[in-house]
Amino acid sequence: MSIAAFRADLGDIPVEDHPRIVQQRSRDHYWYSPILKAKLDHVTAEIVVSPRTNEEVKTVLAAAYKHNVAITPRGAGTGNYGQAMPLAGGAMLNLMNMDKVLEIKRDRVRAQAGAILEQIDHQTKAAVGGELRFHPSTYRMASLGGFIAGGSGGVGSVRWGGLRALGSILGLKVITCEAVPRELDLKGEDILKVAHAYGTNGIIVEAEMPLTTSYEWIDMMVGFDDFIDACRFGEAVALQDGLLVKEVSPCAAPIPEAYFNRHKPYIKDGQSVVLLMVAPVALEAMTLFVGHHGGDMLYRADEATPEELKRLPPIYELAWNHTTLRALKSDPTITYLQTRYPTLAHVEKIVALLGDELPMHIEMTRQDGQVTFAGLPMVRYTTEARLDEIVKIHEDNGCAVFNPHRYTLEEGGMKKTDLKQLDFKREADPKGMLNPGKMIAWENPDFDFNAGKAWLFDGLNPVNAA
Repeated sequence: MSIAAFRADLGDIPVEDHPRIVQQRSRDHYWYSPILKAKLDHVTAEIVVSPRTNEEVKTVLAAAYKHNVAITPRGAGTGNYGQAMPLAGGAMLNLMNMDKVLEIKRDRVRAQAGAILEQIDHQTKAAVGGELRFHPSTYRMASLGGFIAGGSGGVGSVRWGGLRALGSILGLKVITCEAVPRELDLKGEDILKVAHAYGTNGIIVEAEMPLTTSYEWIDMMVGFDDFIDACRFGEAVALQDGLLVKEVSPCAAPIPEAYFNRHKPYIKDGQSVVLLMVAPVALEAMTLFVGHHGGDMLYRADEATPEELKRLPPIYELAWNHTTLRALKSDPTITYLQTRYPTLAHVEKIVALLGDELPMHIEMTRQDGQVTFAGLPMVRYTTEARLDEIVKIHEDNGCAVFNPHRYTLEEGGMKKTDLKQLDFKREADPKGMLNPGKMIAWENPDFDFNAGKAWLFDGLNPVNAA
């Protein structure tokens, strides 16, 4: 690998090589996990390259192929489990200069990978009264390409499901890492080859996404004395076809009063809350529904003063991964899991078994038409061994865990090798230069997933590093 020769082939493409800045841009939110923090804290690229066009991306990837330089793509760097960490050093490919909305139609939008999700919605709302179906809690800073490559769903998934469902992404343009890089336009099932693949098998440079009707969503917070009652209400809301909502998130006490600092004046001691985003047309019905379920209407944004609205973050910045982020700001020993509970009874069982060691946070979502309890519970972290025990308690009780304390596709959200993604990598990245270390099936196809051991990329192994 020759960074100097690689850089010489880039022409006037913007480059940054100041060590401190390069290290800063080699980070995502891996530090949510104490395990990943210990493993990845030293990781850094050697150079950051910021192309402005598809042709410049091709120039970068041709040079990487020629000089055997690892390439790690990066959007805004808001991922949580090392997706954008350059495990093999090399070059960080910063795509945030490619931030244009290219085309808006009544039912869809096409934009470059570096376009910020909130900015896309601003333009689509103005043009056609539409908005993206869902977005992460990092809506105001996350990029479209990063969301597709590293995300799975978010605010809006209670109605629209997840990114990997057919129809959630309409088309992708990716560029291959070969001697002569190609632009490939992917449609239909081919989209799944690169969606949630961390940029290991092609660089996403453009995406076409469906739109839905835009609303001026009203934030609400509803209180319950019992967390299971909060979950029961959340499930009932998600099942009501006539209640138009974008976010439904039950959060167990003491999460609200301990970590939702700016909303504390509205929260009662000891109460669990359900976070809601409600369409204006559903406000009256939602108010009735809250009363029927014995909930306390703690906060409604449509009844707040201008001063309150200016002071308070949007409700989605209390939800999804922002819940953990707010806890970490107060208590650095907190970490989290990503789970799925098949029924409310499964939630109740885990709460009974783990209690305050696992302050529970649920996101109501849809999957294949079914309302599901997607968990982002906090963990009062003590040791890695105890964290593994908590994972096993979930699995022994029929609850899936998508481990955010692993940096590979197979060990984290994917849970198994995706052969379509592997086959496409052989075609699009024959030398394995794209985001090395993230796809076990490429790096070590003989790895035994039943051994109970976490996989370690050779570049992170102290023996090999020495």
